[in-house]
Amino acid sequence: MVIQPPEGTSHSVPLEDIAVLIVAHPQVSYTQAVLSDLIGNGGTFVTCDAKRMPNGMLLPLDTHSTQTARFHLQFELPLPRKKRLWQQVVQSKIAMQAMLLVEQTGCDHGLTPLIGQVRSGDPSNVEARAARRYWTALFGKEFRRDRGTEGINAMLNYGYAILRAATARAICASGLHPCVGLHHHNKYNSWCLADDMMEPFRPCIDRAVYRLSHGGRTVPEMTSETRGRILQSLTAWLGVNDAQRSLFDALTVAAQSLRRAMTDSGIELEFPGEFIDAPQ
Repeated sequence: MVIQPPEGTSHSVPLEDIAVLIVAHPQVSYTQAVLSDLIGNGGTFVTCDAKRMPNGMLLPLDTHSTQTARFHLQFELPLPRKKRLWQQVVQSKIAMQAMLLVEQTGCDHGLTPLIGQVRSGDPSNVEARAARRYWTALFGKEFRRDRGTEGINAMLNYGYAILRAATARAICASGLHPCVGLHHHNKYNSWCLADDMMEPFRPCIDRAVYRLSHGGRTVPEMTSETRGRILQSLTAWLGVNDAQRSLFDALTVAAQSLRRAMTDSGIELEFPGEFIDAPQ
């Protein structure tokens, strides 16, 4: 891919090195060849609206030799299996939230005991109980997670949108379809499985926003620099089963473990267990 600014020297980037390409400026133009070859190399293309917020994505359609068979596995997955897998997702999410709170505030604010209370399908909605403690502990008692507001919520929204695209990419690469979820099932949502599998990775975005806002005490404007620093969270290193992996690799491992768990009930999902880089 050749990048040609209006003024200055052009430079190129190998398409096989690109996981997610984000185009935010309204005057950027690109060719069909770039989009086609990007997708052909397993990348994802994300467009942004007038406010520079992600509003759409382009994903590969043909990424695995047994893709059709794996789609059937998704559609035919028994409900009890889905519930057990969702239990693992929620447990991993709460564990990562607790770890972030310990890192940044010195204690888990009661989240760790909640992990063991998550049952198959999370019928008592332990996830929501953990969230209520988590958000106020991380950003202050007045903070409320509201997707429609500005400030910290807008920063979280931006990071989550890119994380969603990266998760969908990993799901497609494993031969699964991102619309067939384990728990999320809104008929108007084309990314239900991506929304499921990204849950344990959300604290990576929360961590970046916490650092940018100094724990909610200051709220920087959503400038290109702010967006860039949020995007840096996608280059984080995580611990997965005693191995150090980049966030993109960790997403791939999680998606592949899901595919295996669909055919073998004895296999558990593989999610991150720790942040590798030192806290700031």
